Amino acid sequence: MNEQTYISLYHSQANAIKQHAAQALNRLRDKALTCFEANGFPTKEDEAYRYSRLMDRLDFDYGFNINRLHFPVDSETFFRCHVSGIDAHVSFIINDQFQARTKQPFPLPSGVIMCSLHEASIRYADVLNSYLGKLSERTTDGFVAMNHLFAQDGYFLYVKKDTVSEQPLQVINILRSNVGLMAHVHNVIIIEAGAEVKLLVCDHAVDTVDFFANRLTEVFVAENAQFQYYTLENTHHRTHSLSRLFVRQEASSRTVFSAIGLNNGVTRNHIEIDLNAPASETWMGGALVSSGEQQTENYTVIRHNAPNCHSNELFKYILNGASHGIFTGRIVVAKDAQGTVAYQTNRNICLSDNTQVHAMPQLEIYADDVKCGHGATTGQLDEKALLYMRSRGIDIDEARLLLMMAFISEVVDRVELPSLRKSLHHLIEMRLRDRSIACSNCDTCD
Repeated sequence: MNEQTYISLYHSQANAIKQHAAQALNRLRDKALTCFEANGFPTKEDEAYRYSRLMDRLDFDYGFNINRLHFPVDSETFFRCHVSGIDAHVSFIINDQFQARTKQPFPLPSGVIMCSLHEASIRYADVLNSYLGKLSERTTDGFVAMNHLFAQDGYFLYVKKDTVSEQPLQVINILRSNVGLMAHVHNVIIIEAGAEVKLLVCDHAVDTVDFFANRLTEVFVAENAQFQYYTLENTHHRTHSLSRLFVRQEASSRTVFSAIGLNNGVTRNHIEIDLNAPASETWMGGALVSSGEQQTENYTVIRHNAPNCHSNELFKYILNGASHGIFTGRIVVAKDAQGTVAYQTNRNICLSDNTQVHAMPQLEIYADDVKCGHGATTGQLDEKALLYMRSRGIDIDEARLLLMMAFISEVVDRVELPSLRKSLHHLIEMRLRDRSIACSNCDTCD
């Protein structure tokens, strides 16, 4: 399918899309249509998408659930997440429909609202309309315009001023269909001044058909607020996923973003963070274990727009088979952003001669009183370390595993939820041992 096919689909189904959508989303559609008609999809001539294979799957004849037909998924009994022990307040997105878990291990604090955009459009319309689209409408990217055209729901996380949620929240994205399906989701997260919350987002695909997921999340972190956002992808080789995260931070705010990739087809994680006021801070990282013909890309932009802000990025990939890892990181320091401290690192281990790595760290600095650095390395496991471990009686496969776990642990150990950190170490070890870690019908949450 080309752009015109999707434009024609929108024109023919616009009334149904709007009728079944969260009403707040409808005000984005006219501008998005103009943008999409003018710019279309990105191509490999666009620097930001030079190596991406996402565009190659747009000609597939995906189904759309425009009329919001219910997918028969009993999330309580059919699906159990493999990330155990974190005692999170759980919500589901079934393709592109929000569904709250009926039995929760604990109630949310009175200052935390977690619901669908449908519900938020009715109950919290003034708050939602003050934020929705404020970050995503700035870009002319065709995938963002497409999301604005077709998204009908998503989740709304609103943490009121000075509210601290001690227990984490979890959103489980489940792709479920007996035919190829494209799903668009638009989420909004608002963390007011002095508030604190942790969120884990897990991506899974239940059925082995072709999926294309286009998920967009706008995040607003007010002054002195703290937000931790962790993602875990464990789908399959026929899943194509674009996750776009726009973040705006205010004075003295602190954020943590971590993306863990275990199984997928083609994935692009696109994160843009604006540090808009003094003393804001962010840590961003990712760990990838990839094999077969998987392709995973982390594309990041951090803009230092104010003085005395700190950012640090660390992405580590372990690649095998014919897999492809891409890292593009861009740090922009504005003229008035004196006192900036910003570092960016990408490290890669290739276990096969057929793997590909493209690493493009970038600095764009317009201030003179800064401490900034960036770098990328790609290599193989340390043969001297392997030889030393074998001389101490450690089996070669176990020695390789220990070295890989030590390599990836630098990212995982930055996870500030102890129970999640423990689960991630276990899942990554199983993945490196080439054991199945499918989350359907697992028993680890009992």
